[in-house]
Amino acid sequence: MESEKPVTPRYSEATFLTSASKLEQCPEDSGWEVAFAGRSNAGKSSAINCLTSNKKLARTSKTPGRTQLINFFSLSDQQRLVDLPGYGYAKVPQAIKHEWQKQMEIYLRERQSLRGLIQLMDVRHPLQEFDKLMLNWAHQAEMPVHILLTKADKLKKGPAKSSLLKVQKETAHYGDTISIQLFSSLKNTGLGELKIVLNQWLTDISVFETDGEQPENL
Repeated sequence: MESEKPVTPRYSEATFLTSASKLEQCPEDSGWEVAFAGRSNAGKSSAINCLTSNKKLARTSKTPGRTQLINFFSLSDQQRLVDLPGYGYAKVPQAIKHEWQKQMEIYLRERQSLRGLIQLMDVRHPLQEFDKLMLNWAHQAEMPVHILLTKADKLKKGPAKSSLLKVQKETAHYGDTISIQLFSSLKNTGLGELKIVLNQWLTDISVFETDGEQPENL
C-alpha cells in the first residue's frame, strides 16, 4: 500500500478528536502528532486556540491543574495536535502528580507518531523545576523540542529579549534538538515562526522510514 506525502496542515480546520487518561486510550499510533506541554497557566490552551483561530477549541480551566486528560485535535486523517495536562501546580495532590509524570514519560518515550514537543513557559518565569524535568524526558526520548516563551506582551522588548537569551544559554547543552522563540497569543507574536516549526514536524516523511530507507512513490 502506497503512502502519500502529507499536505501542509490547515490549522483553522482543527477539530476535537478524543480525550485519554492513559496511553492505551490514545488514538491509533500512526501518522504525525505534535504535543503541547507546559505548566498550568503558561498559556497552552490559548496558544492552541490562537494557532487554530478558534477561541473555543482548547478549553481553559479556571482552576489550574484540574484537567488531567490528554486531548487530541485532528488536522487531517493522519495529522494531530495534542494538548497535554498542565503540570507543576502546587494544589494538585501528590498522587495525581506522580500518575501524570508516569503517563507523560510513557507517552514521550513510546508514542511513535509523536514528531515533536511544543513546550510553553511564561516568559517571566521560565525553566521551573517541571519545565526542566520535561526537557530531560524529551532529551532522553530523542524528541525535538520547540520552546514558546509565552505572554511576551507582558514585557517590554528589552526584558523579553533578555529572557530569551537566558533560556537559550541555559538549554545550550541540549544541542540543536531545542529551539526557542517569544510568543504572545494575545498579539499573535511569533505565530508565523511557530507554524514553520509545526509544518516541518507534521509533514516529516521520515515517519515512513524503514531501516533507513524511504518507500518509493513518496
